[in-house]
Amino acid sequence: MFPKEFMYGFSMSSFQYEMGLPGSESPWSDWWKWVHDLENISVGLVSGDLPENGPGYWVLYREDHDLADWIGFDTARLCIDWSRVFPRSTEAVRVDVEVDDSGIVGVSVDDRALEELDRLANRGAIEHYRRILGDWKSRGKKLILNLYHWTTPLWLHDPVVVRVEGFKHAPAGWVSDKAVVEFVKYAAYIAWKLGDLVDLWCTMNEPTVVYKKGYIYVKSGFPPGVLSFSAAYTVARHLAEAHARAYDVVKEITGKPVGIIHASAYIECPKCSREYLEEVVERECYSFIDSIHYGRAFFLERHRRDLEKKIDWLGLNYYSRLVVEPEPRYLTKWRGVEDYGFFCRRGGFSRDGYPCSDFGWEIYPRGIYYLLKKFWNRYKIPLIVTENGLADSYDRYRSMFIVSHLYHIHRALMDGVDVRGYLHWSLLDNYEWAKGYKMRFGLIHVDYKTKKRYIRPSTLVFKEIVEKHEIPEKYQHMIIDS
Repeated sequence: MFPKEFMYGFSMSSFQYEMGLPGSESPWSDWWKWVHDLENISVGLVSGDLPENGPGYWVLYREDHDLADWIGFDTARLCIDWSRVFPRSTEAVRVDVEVDDSGIVGVSVDDRALEELDRLANRGAIEHYRRILGDWKSRGKKLILNLYHWTTPLWLHDPVVVRVEGFKHAPAGWVSDKAVVEFVKYAAYIAWKLGDLVDLWCTMNEPTVVYKKGYIYVKSGFPPGVLSFSAAYTVARHLAEAHARAYDVVKEITGKPVGIIHASAYIECPKCSREYLEEVVERECYSFIDSIHYGRAFFLERHRRDLEKKIDWLGLNYYSRLVVEPEPRYLTKWRGVEDYGFFCRRGGFSRDGYPCSDFGWEIYPRGIYYLLKKFWNRYKIPLIVTENGLADSYDRYRSMFIVSHLYHIHRALMDGVDVRGYLHWSLLDNYEWAKGYKMRFGLIHVDYKTKKRYIRPSTLVFKEIVEKHEIPEKYQHMIIDS
């Protein structure tokens, strides 16, 4: 049995779900411009699929909440689109910013600034978000609200111009410390306008993805696609500062717990020494969370006491493991091993015989057990599995995937790890960033032409687990790595 208070639910992001029906478009972000860019499409950096053809949650949210309610979910992690709320620049709104030689150590957003932001905001958007969130809350549900899931207002980050003209001649996004201040204004405004509806706050989803894929792994299709390690480290520092300063203002305004969501993989290195593996794990798994918990990280020039203990809970997104081997020619000093983890053949099997998703990600459930234990031992703060799922258009493996991962989460709970809930990625099929619509992660199949929803068989398995608060015996044969 899972604990009585254990949360079951789903996670969604605004850019991936909201658009799809007339009037739902949000053309004011860096990602909108990026995926519409003809050069990106022509070279295959992005799919050519467009977000305005998506599932249409902006309009159909009540129908989708009905489905989530029917499954039995009690928690949703939803997201605000920063650019939809502030399509125009907020730079003219004055706030007090405290800076020292290490960076931005304080931002104060007073009532005057909030009133000015309210006059600049897209009031129709903020009122509609209140209707969406209010509908979920009216059903007696818990709400985790995420403020940033990668999309940045175009007035703050124009990735196409950055690529052509450079960081100094375009809105440079997180490369500039201006983004830190503007994010804090936005966070304060959302907390002020919507704080009464929120149970748990999340500042950001997977900030490490922003600086790694945007500035290091530039073939990933993430903006701005400019190879620069120095820019990547600057972005990492600014994201840590933005989280910490947003933590401060959201806590001050609402008094509610504030966390962050982290991209995590269980790392193995069969050919590594113990010391080498620990060095890789330290850098790849822990560095960002260390920066906002201990005030230390490789991308910080010194110990930052202003960043310490700026996290009340930690969300872990887990999809697969990462098997690596030493590679001294790479700056990271490692490379992924083919046919394991994230480097498998789509729809095939890994070298260890585990099935792989349509994305080519190995299904490796025991990794979530190891990760939960490691993060709990390191930080001793409440954990939530905030994303876990797979691209599986034919629903071949999803039932097994859910059952097996919940089994290993339960193992962690029995070992004393404080895991508060499991949120599936995701409720619906969605726009998978640079990959478009081919990768289907939903418990619910979406016909993108008609916007009709169809329940996949795996949903019925998940529904029964939620209802019984345990894995029924008839499903235990699905567990792999037990």
